[in-house]
Amino acid sequence: QVQLVESGGGLVEPGGSLRLSCVASGNINMINTMGWYRQRPGSRRELVAAITSDGRRDYAEDAVKGRFTISRDNAENTVSLQMNGLEPEDTAVYYCMVYARTTRLSGWNDYWGRGTQVTVSS
Repeated sequence: QVQLVESGGGLVEPGGSLRLSCVASGNINMINTMGWYRQRPGSRRELVAAITSDGRRDYAEDAVKGRFTISRDNAENTVSLQMNGLEPEDTAVYYCMVYARTTRLSGWNDYWGRGTQVTVSS
């Protein structure tokens, strides 16, 4: 199995910054895409940003482009999300996701962390 542990959430004032980190561990043969999703109160979970193993980035919302930056360390199996210029609308639970396989012959699956709360409020 693959375990994901997120860190870095918290309470921040509007305009502030936070850096979320996620470490993947366990029986990992290879990780393809790593990403961050968020779930606002009363809404469904949605993609924020994703990054492939060769570094291609995709930001799902125009609202986060230029403010959020996703990065990864393939050697450490970590993915991070640097969030600047935070707005109250960014308040959500943020989830780490990896698309990985546990052996060379196994199928690919999504694995999820438990989430970390980000609250933007004055």
